[in-house]
Amino acid sequence: MSCIAVIGTQWGDEGKAKMIDYYSTSADIIVRYQGGANAGHTVVTNEKKYIFHLIPSGILHKDKTCVISNGVVLDPEQLLAEIDMLAKDGVEVAGRLYVSDAAHLILPYHKALDAAMEEASSKKIGTTRRGIGPSYADKALRTGIRVGDLLDEAYLRERLDQALKIKNVHLEKVYGMKPIQPADVLGMLLGFRDRIRDMIINTQNFLYQSLRQNRSILLEGAQGDALDIDHGTYPYVTSSNTTIGGALTGTGLPPFAIKEVIGITKAYVTRVGEGPFPTEDLGEIGVMLREKGGEYGSTTGRPRRCGWFDCELLDFARRTNGLTSIALTKLDVLSGLEKIRVAVNYEIDGKKLDYCPTSHLGHITPVYEELDGWSEDISTCNHYDDLPSRAKEYIRFISNRLDLPVSIVSVGPDRKNTFAML
Repeated sequence: MSCIAVIGTQWGDEGKAKMIDYYSTSADIIVRYQGGANAGHTVVTNEKKYIFHLIPSGILHKDKTCVISNGVVLDPEQLLAEIDMLAKDGVEVAGRLYVSDAAHLILPYHKALDAAMEEASSKKIGTTRRGIGPSYADKALRTGIRVGDLLDEAYLRERLDQALKIKNVHLEKVYGMKPIQPADVLGMLLGFRDRIRDMIINTQNFLYQSLRQNRSILLEGAQGDALDIDHGTYPYVTSSNTTIGGALTGTGLPPFAIKEVIGITKAYVTRVGEGPFPTEDLGEIGVMLREKGGEYGSTTGRPRRCGWFDCELLDFARRTNGLTSIALTKLDVLSGLEKIRVAVNYEIDGKKLDYCPTSHLGHITPVYEELDGWSEDISTCNHYDDLPSRAKEYIRFISNRLDLPVSIVSVGPDRKNTFAML
């Protein structure tokens, strides 16, 4: 069996899509296993940028099969938009893209409630208002509508009527919004069904049988480890399990099928929205990282908060995911800095911590070590030996501190700006 999981190790936006695209060359099947259209995965190939919110990034490799599995909450309109985008560029998905019959759907009332709840809250979470949380909530409440329900129109009508009886009460009575008509939602869903009918399968069985046939599988996570609903910086988290457990429940694969867990790690740290960020830089360095790194959300366009590399955050990701190596991205953004700070420990009230807590991160003081920076432009490097000595030292420092090998280094947005460590 050959199954590799790729997981973000910070607060998302680590460059997972580019790494998925890179690792896809040696995989047969690429699987998106959790989250929804709140994630934006950007791939640049031949100087053309693609942004995927639902379809696995490996779809650009025309000999690969892609799967949206049961752990994903699926926005029908977004999926069709991505299919149409690819078709315009001559990328055909028929026969190469499959959707789980057990994936839950994001419907118009989920988006309406998501926005209404965020507006009404006195303390914002920073939701993307894409309906992710309300859809996952319906899943837990057992009132959700799944992709497989589309294939039985009578059952679909029944489920939709039941859901809207409850949702419209909330929309009207609590938030003063107009009710949503069942016929409007049903029409959209039936049109969606007609376009993807041939893609709907039992993905758990498909993936298991594929492993038995010795086909290699690459699992694509969304967001980042520190946004996990159970293990992240709650309540400033996403609504799914972004850690390795989400790869298992989100696909139905057995745990020992996963042979490698690669942690995608930005050479500095960013965060979108609210929540604690111990190494955030609110001065000139933070602004420089944002502008030079193009740190604006691919889903929302919001500016990302930026700060220094955080070893404790990465050590937390190593423990929660069983990382076997890390892929270090955006190293080129650090070029030109005279000194580079790396947080190696945390303190609270002067007391050193030997772990990354899941609460009270706002009270943490990071303990930094300072490394010499480099002035050279490394964006054209295509081999480790091409890097300046101080960039190599930065990589070694991180690897030694985390006791993890750095397997891949990325120094630019295109496929060609990525090389393996020897």
